[in-house]
Amino acid sequence: MADSIMSKAATMEIPINSNGDTGSLAGDDSLEQDLQQVMVSGPNLNETSIVSGGYGGPAGGIIPTSSIKDIRMKARAANVQHSPPSGHPITSMIQQHPGSMHHSPSGSGLASEEVARGVAVEKLDSVKKWGINTYKCTKQMLSERFGRGSRTVDLELEAQIEVLRETKVKYEQVLRLATALISHFNNMVQTQQALGDSFADLSQKSPELQDEFGYNAETQKLLCKNGDSLLGAINFFVCSINTLINKTMEDTLLTISLYEAARLEFDAYRSDLEELSLGPRDAAAAVRIDAAQQDYHLHRDKYERLRSDVTIKLKFLEENKVKVMHKQLLLFHNAISAYFAGNQQQLEQTLVQFNVKLKPGADKPSWLEEQ
Repeated sequence: MADSIMSKAATMEIPINSNGDTGSLAGDDSLEQDLQQVMVSGPNLNETSIVSGGYGGPAGGIIPTSSIKDIRMKARAANVQHSPPSGHPITSMIQQHPGSMHHSPSGSGLASEEVARGVAVEKLDSVKKWGINTYKCTKQMLSERFGRGSRTVDLELEAQIEVLRETKVKYEQVLRLATALISHFNNMVQTQQALGDSFADLSQKSPELQDEFGYNAETQKLLCKNGDSLLGAINFFVCSINTLINKTMEDTLLTISLYEAARLEFDAYRSDLEELSLGPRDAAAAVRIDAAQQDYHLHRDKYERLRSDVTIKLKFLEENKVKVMHKQLLLFHNAISAYFAGNQQQLEQTLVQFNVKLKPGADKPSWLEEQ
C-alpha cells in the first residue's frame, strides 16, 4: 500500500514556471502534509482507490473504496447485534469492574502463596527453636552426668519425690498380691460351690446317708455365701488402691516429670548465660547476652511455677492417701476377721458399713438347691 502511495506521489504533475524552476505554490505545502499524514496514520481509503495490478494496470483492477466501506459497515452492524445491550447485567458488571475478571485469580493465588509461605516460615522457626532447646538440654544433662556441670537442687522437695516413688512401688506390690488373692479365693469359692452341689445330689440319691450329705451341703452353701461377701470386700479394696496408684499418684508423678524437665531447661539456659557473661563484651556479645537473659528469666519462671505445683500436689496426695488407706485397711481387716471367724452377721455389717455392693445374683442358689 505504501508503495502505491509513493508511486502516485512520484508521478504527480509538478508545475514549472517560465524560468524552469518549481513554483512556490500552495500545492507544495499540501503535498508535504499529505505525505506526512500517510506516513503517520496511513492512507485515507475514503479519498483513494486501491490498485490491484500495480501502476499502469488495467482499469478492471481498481477496487473502489466505497465497497470496502460498505463491508466494514455491515461487519460493525453484525457486531452490534451480537453484543449484549447496555442494560444487560453482564454489561453493567463489566463496566463497574472492568479488571476484576482478569485480576481476581492472580490476587487469590498471591494470597494463598503468602499464607503458605507464612506457615512454612513458622514451622521452620519452631523446628529451629526445638533443635536449639534440645541441644542445650542434652549438653546440660551430659555435663551433670559426668560431673562437669552444676544443677539446681531442692533437698526437701527431692526427698518427698523419692518417698512418693518408693511408696508407689510398695503399693503396686500390695495391689498385685491382693489381685492374686481374689483369683485364688474365687477358685476356692467355685470349688466349694461344686462340692456343695455334689453333696446335695448324693443326699437325694443315698437315703442311708441323706442327713450327713445334707449337713455338708448346707455348710458348703454357707461358706460360698460368705466367700462371695468376702470377695466383694476385697474387690472394693483392690479398686480403691488401683485408683489411688494409677490415677492420683500417676497424676502427681506426671507433674513431677514436667517439673524435672523444666529444671533441666532452667539449668541449661543458666549455664549458657554464665558462659556468655564470662566471654568478650562486644556489640554482638551484648545482643546474645540480652537474648540469653530473656530465655533465662522465662525458664526460671516456668521452673518455679512447676515446683509450686508439685509441692501442692504432694501435700494433697499425702492427705488423700491417708484418708483412703485408713478406710480400706479397716474394711479389709474386718471382712477377713469376720469370714474366718465364721461370723456371718459381722461380715454383712462390715459390707453395709463401707457401702460395699455385691454383684447381682451372688446370693442366688444353684439349680440343684432349687430342686
